[in-house]
Amino acid sequence: MKRLEKLQAELVARDLDGFLVNNLTNVYYLTGFSGSNATVFVEPDAVTFFTDSRYTLAAKDVLHPNIRFVETRLELAEVEKLAEDRGLKRVGFEPTVPYHYYQELAGRLSEQKLVAEANLVESLRIIKDESEIAVIQEACKISDQAFIDALDFIKLGKTELEIANFLDFRMRELGASGLSFDSIVASGPNSAMPHAHPGQRKLEAGDTLTLDFGCVFNHYVSDMTRTIYLDHVNDEQAALHQLVLDANQAVIDQAQAGMLLADFDQAARSLIDQAGYGPAFSHSIGHGMGLEVHEVPFFRAGSEDRFQSGMVVTDEPGIYLDGKYGLRIEDDLWIREGGCQVLTKAPKELIII
Repeated sequence: MKRLEKLQAELVARDLDGFLVNNLTNVYYLTGFSGSNATVFVEPDAVTFFTDSRYTLAAKDVLHPNIRFVETRLELAEVEKLAEDRGLKRVGFEPTVPYHYYQELAGRLSEQKLVAEANLVESLRIIKDESEIAVIQEACKISDQAFIDALDFIKLGKTELEIANFLDFRMRELGASGLSFDSIVASGPNSAMPHAHPGQRKLEAGDTLTLDFGCVFNHYVSDMTRTIYLDHVNDEQAALHQLVLDANQAVIDQAQAGMLLADFDQAARSLIDQAGYGPAFSHSIGHGMGLEVHEVPFFRAGSEDRFQSGMVVTDEPGIYLDGKYGLRIEDDLWIREGGCQVLTKAPKELIII
């Protein structure tokens, strides 16, 4: 209930009489319930949970006894009754709901002031507690091991898709319930595309091979990237790998609670800029992660936001040379007072297979 209590305190601070939570990831975060249909209506002094009969037993098994349970497919009709019975005046909602859902909400709560509150629950999710960190660490261990195992599988002549399938199935074999996202396996000139899709291209001698992948473990995710090389490297490949590795490490060395998000990005970007490859580093340094692979904080130029202890973010500098190749190295970092802890442990030095 601590998470719900924090949300209730936010409602009081924002002068909201209630808040409707439809995002299923947020529902899980607040209640521990995971399923395809659930809504939570949070008031400053009460919480009501709605789902249909398919999930009655599952919900009752995980919900705190202080959460009122209502079995229904017509949750907005129930919220309408609550609003009328309790004289609610200002009701918040997540603006990511479908428009037709908002129309029904507005029709049923026509006497109430509706307030769109973007990222209200997400702002609570940004700080991970020790139990969340422990689960993220387990997810990272799975992807670390999958990468190490892939090094024995990867050979000249293998296709990108074969390698992606190996990673995907290996992570499941190691205990993952799913993938954080569709695995990126990009070889040769395809690696110049940061988000290339694996295809039937076969690995050739001299290829750069970028592997960007992660898994879901107990609802939380990992996200890592490693770049390796086939048969041999040229001087440019070796030098750029060291440059990206140095940029990755510069972030690790400087990241800590209180640091400006803009400075986190610059820690890596300044090195790549100084080496003359600034335009080839075409994306931000990373993103927050936790229950979702992309969540707040996000990094943007000029941001005045600062890290708080307990955030988990990615550190993923890259260089992409159109028509030639690209490379990226990505770690997951747990931000702490006075420094950070690297959660992804797989080797990232120059590896030639």
